[in-house]
Formats: sequence, C-alpha cells, structure tokens
Amino acid sequence: MTLVTTNDILRHAKENGYAVCAFNIENMEMVQAVVAAAEETGSPVIIQTSANTVKYAAMDMYMAMVSAALKQVNVPVALHLDHGDGTGLAQRAIRAGYTSVMIDASKQPFEENMKQTAAVVQLAKPVGVSVEAELGNVGGKPGDPEYGSDGYTKVDEAVAFVEQTGVDSLAVAIGTAHGVYHGEPMLDLERLRALRDALDVPLVLHGASGLTEQDVKNCINNGISKINYATELRIAFTEAVKEYFGLEQDFVDPKKFTGYARDRVKEVAIEKMRTCGSHGQAAAWWKAEIGNETAVARN
Repeated sequence: MTLVTTNDILRHAKENGYAVCAFNIENMEMVQAVVAAAEETGSPVIIQTSANTVKYAAMDMYMAMVSAALKQVNVPVALHLDHGDGTGLAQRAIRAGYTSVMIDASKQPFEENMKQTAAVVQLAKPVGVSVEAELGNVGGKPGDPEYGSDGYTKVDEAVAFVEQTGVDSLAVAIGTAHGVYHGEPMLDLERLRALRDALDVPLVLHGASGLTEQDVKNCINNGISKINYATELRIAFTEAVKEYFGLEQDFVDPKKFTGYARDRVKEVAIEKMRTCGSHGQAAAWWKAEIGNETAVARN
C-alpha cells in the first residue's frame, strides 16, 4: 500500500484509546524490522527520520526504502520528519514524499514558536501533509537546559497555540526526556489529562525510551496518541551487532550481523506495539477509513 498521513492514523488512535508507535530509523534493516513488526501485529505505524539522520543519507533514500518495504504489507504507515527545524527542511521532506513533518521551535519564545509552526502549517496543509509541533521543553539532548516543571506544557498556552497555528498534533512536555534516563522520570499525569480535555488534536509523547510499560500505559490512558521511540531501537541494533561479533569471528558478509540486528529491532518494535495497544488496530482502521474518499484514493 501507499503511505498515509499521521493525521489519518492518529485520529483513529485518539478516538479508540490506543497509541501509535513512531519509530526513528537509521538504515534499511531498521525499516525492514519496523514494517515487518507492523505487519505481524496488524499495527498502524509511523516511521520517522530525525533532522540529524537525514544529514547521514538523503531523504529520497529513506523514502525509497520505506516505499519498497510497503509493497510487502497492508497496514497503514506514515513517513514523518522528526524534529525539523524550519520551513526549509519541511519543504525538502514534502518534496521527497514524506506525509508528515514536525517543526520543533520549542526552545524559542512562545510567540516565535507559534510563528514558525504556522509557517510550516501553511506550507504543508495545502498539499495534504500533516504537521506536528512541540510546546514546552522535553529536553534530555546534549546542551539542553534543565527547566524542570517550569518547562512543562501550559494548558492555556497549548489551547492558544493549537487554535492559532492549525497544527495537527502536539508534542507535550510532562516530565519525559530524550535519550537515556539518569533517574526516575516524574510524569505529570494530571497536567496531561488537562491537556487532553482542553485540546482536540492528538497528543504526542517524546522521550519514551526507558519509561516502564506501566508509565507508557498511564500516558495513553490519560491522552497520548503517538509515542516516539528512538534510543531503544538504536541500543537494540548496536548491542545486537556487538553480540554477533562475540558469537562469530570468521565471516566477511555484513548481512550476517545486520540481519541479526534487524531481528532484534523487530522484537523491540513488536513489544512496543503491544504495550501501546496498536496491535490488531490496522483492521479496525481500514474499516473506519473505507468510506473515506481520501484513504480510498490513496490505496
């Protein structure tokens, strides 16, 4: 099948109380692993490339790999630009065929964040591409300041932000962090519930790698519809490669260790899909979308 948008996928997740996994991929094997996991579990899924990843290989390369992988499956898949930094990168993603882009101006003052987000929305919406933005400071990346709870998403600002930008989904700060946790995260679920009740758009959780299964389920139960996973997949792939080199010494074929790592990433992806409750939801998504002219036209 062909790609759908994150808006297509997340609308169903929000209405039916589960979350869609959004996996950051780095290479062909990770694309294969995520798509195979989605097909095996019957899960809608979002494949993402970060702004840093598309410096390593061109967006056209990732688009081609995802498109090829989709010929083998019949589950809804979106291709998303994660943590884009402006209209230039968003435009490149749209031209490459991505169906969803993120603009992350969350480190900017509120008014500037709205301005940059609105500019990307104006670029993407006319061509049917979904837009995600971030409000508040998730942090956790090298050089990120420590805001503490002062950096959490404020409900009144979120309402104004969504209304004035027209964004399709919103990544919120409720106590998670990107990367590997160095302490126990303190999630503000009361704030999350308030955001869910105040906003019509699906809410996104960044920094899920390292959260417990119960933490993830608590976030979904209180309003999260999309959960990003990057670090755990990178760790799974890298550790599997190291492990293979410990098991085998006399080989020259790189497919040996990349295939081994691919299988490990698939295992992690399946685990996350089951935790997020997306397994089996592809059939329900198709049933809901079958009368949608846009979905029918795409497929």
